[in-house]
Order: sequence, then structure tokens, then C-alpha cells
Amino acid sequence: MKVSIITATYNSERTILDTLNSLEQQSYRNIEYIIVDGASTDNTVNLIKEKGIRVTHIVSEPDQGIYDALNKGIKLATGDIVGFLHSDDIFASETVIEDIVATFKLSNSDAVYGDLKYVSQNDLSKVIRLWKSGDYQLSRIKSGWMPPHPTFFMKRKLYDKFGYFDLSFKIAADYDSLLRYLWINKVSLAYLPKVITLMRVGGASNRSLANIIKKTQEDVRALSKNNVPIAKAIILKNLSKIPQFIFK
Repeated sequence: MKVSIITATYNSERTILDTLNSLEQQSYRNIEYIIVDGASTDNTVNLIKEKGIRVTHIVSEPDQGIYDALNKGIKLATGDIVGFLHSDDIFASETVIEDIVATFKLSNSDAVYGDLKYVSQNDLSKVIRLWKSGDYQLSRIKSGWMPPHPTFFMKRKLYDKFGYFDLSFKIAADYDSLLRYLWINKVSLAYLPKVITLMRVGGASNRSLANIIKKTQEDVRALSKNNVPIAKAIILKNLSKIPQFIFK
């Protein structure tokens, strides 16, 4: 199976080398690595060109934000499976993609997901929060459950069938897309019970109180758009984060 990994970048020179190294260390060889850059004004593109040994495609042009860049990457992808590696994230081990592919083959599922660690900006060994996903049941969607999007790998043909990221969402397009795939279209999931990705804290959705409020507003709109009962889902979605800080 061919795996397409997509990284969206914009002025990512501080972290992009860690991301590139993480991809290049993967034991699985049949990887197509696509980088979509939003016309960075720093040294990001030069670093990618100099150090990106396993980069297959690089596009650098203005875009409408990260979800637009990811959509471009999906449309360029030729792999059987599509996954994402953000420009300040790294894979948790050298066998992540190998394990993902093995889970696809064993389960014959449409998508595979795992666990996520939030780590310190400056110390990747310092765990801030552990998102342990647990097994999937469709009913859990109504309780605010979702797989961590950075750990979500899906068959490429399903993006063509069920649609890409909705650019009217600025922070919660990933949640909206997961609701569309899982709740509306009943994509089958398999859980790989291991940490897939290390994500540095400080992303767009939790960078400030204003962004947290905006994220919640967009979550409500995503739930409404996808016909998921709102009140229970939005409350439990936020409450479920508390144990992730405690049991890490």
C-alpha cells in the first residue's frame, strides 16, 4: 500500500527540520511525501529543498490557510492512504507508518487512528497532555468523541467521494470533516492503541481565549451541519480533555 503524507507549512523554519527527520526515519518505504507551503517568507522552503530527502512534491504559493493547503495536498496525492504530519509535529516512532499499514490490512477498515501526545514547544520529551482515544463506537460521536485528527489516516478514494475540508471553518474544519466521514457516511474505523504523533502545544485552536471561544462556536456549527445533537456533544467534548492532562 502506498501512503501519502501531507504537510502544510508557513514560516515553519523553526520546526520543519524535526518534521522532515521524523518522516525520513520511517521504516516503511512506500511513502509519497507532499509539502504544501503557503508562500513562506522565511527559510522554510530552502530548508525543505536542502534537507527533505524523502520529499516527493513541494508546492509553494499563497493559500487560504492550513485547510486550503491540506486540500491541495489531498488532490495531489496518489497513495492508497492519506495522512497528515503538521509542520510542528513529529511521528512518535520510526514504525508508525508501518504499523498503520499493518492495521489497515488486518482490519480491512476505511480509516485507522491512534493516540496523540501534546508536548512542550521546546522539549519534546515533556508531555503536557495524552489523548488516549480508545475503541470506536458510532454512539460515542453524540458524546463529543472524535479521533485525534493528526492520527487519522483514511483511504484516499473516500476524500474524493465524501469531500475535503470545508474552508468556511477556520479552526474546526477537521472536526467537521470527521463528523461527515464518521457520522454521516459511516466510514469504518480501526483503532491502533499506540501514540502516533507528538504535537507541540500552542496550535491555532488553543493559542488564546478568543481562539478557544471561536473554536467552540465552530464546533457547534459543525455539529449542527452534520445533524449531531449539540448540547451533550459540546459539553462532553470539552470535559473529556480534563483527564488527558491528569493521566499523562
